[in-house]
Amino acid sequence: MKRLFTAALSALSLALGAQSLPKMDVLTLEGAKVPISSLRETGKPTIVSFWATWCKPCINELNAMAEHYEELRDETGVNLIAVSIDDSRTSPKVGPFVAGQGWDYTVVLDPNSDLRRAMGVNNVPHTFLLNAAGEVVWQANKYVPGEEEVLISEVRKLK
Repeated sequence: MKRLFTAALSALSLALGAQSLPKMDVLTLEGAKVPISSLRETGKPTIVSFWATWCKPCINELNAMAEHYEELRDETGVNLIAVSIDDSRTSPKVGPFVAGQGWDYTVVLDPNSDLRRAMGVNNVPHTFLLNAAGEVVWQANKYVPGEEEVLISEVRKLK
């Protein structure tokens, strides 16, 4: 029984480790449909952060990452995709909100939560780090100040 449990746990770990972005479309802030995979830079690590305008920890995380993003991008080539899960009622606020924040990374909309469900995101913030091959190698589903340093460290390991 113990061996069966260990084997099942190993298989689950491998399956989770091989998770990548599903073949799904998201909306740009201008309303165009684009495949989420087209936003990744081939051969570079990618951060995918699920967030919402009403989520204070999400905003805190994205603001903290904004402080480090330019330097981290220059150093590692990482790109960051912020996926808003705001629904049809609040998604019109995303563009003006982002403009006010001055974030220098890609922001897209997932208004029907299709990508969110496909990635197994139950609550926000939920952040994934994908390696150069596009596989999820790290994730976190919460944010407290200072956790951006953990993410930055994980990105640097992928150089």
